[in-house]
Amino acid sequence: METTTDEGEGDAMEALHQDLQEMKDKAQAHWDQFVRAQAELDNLRKRAERDLSNAHKYALERFANELLPVKDSLELGLEAARSADADASTREGIELTLRMFGQVLTKFGIEEVNPVGERFDPERHQAMTMQPSDEQPPNTVLAVMQKGYVLNERLLRPAMVVVAKAPD
Repeated sequence: METTTDEGEGDAMEALHQDLQEMKDKAQAHWDQFVRAQAELDNLRKRAERDLSNAHKYALERFANELLPVKDSLELGLEAARSADADASTREGIELTLRMFGQVLTKFGIEEVNPVGERFDPERHQAMTMQPSDEQPPNTVLAVMQKGYVLNERLLRPAMVVVAKAPD
């Protein structure tokens, strides 16, 4: 009879070990789910923070795009005032206005892209024409027809440029 009891205890122990292993497997599966959920939550939090940061950083983009033609016109007006018979006070007023305008743009993270002498970059420059040059290597910006602008390193408007090409 003792053998039967030993066998019964052995079977019971085996069943307990099997139940224990199943519970360990379930616990591990739940732990893995928890870790994945934590990682996903962290990624969502980081993405939300990045999106919010970008929203703050680039909120001025549309407004800035509307202001750039005004700055262009001021610069053209200043050039005309310098070359024409405009009186000194008009010229000084335009210069002061343009300087203040530039300071406001800089204050809000808007910077000029004036790439004369730099290698042509289609991401930041718009080639308007190519011109043969002995002085500059090919694909170098020779002149800027219209300045470009960036807002916190994001391109608002590409610079319109003349690009060097090898002489014929």
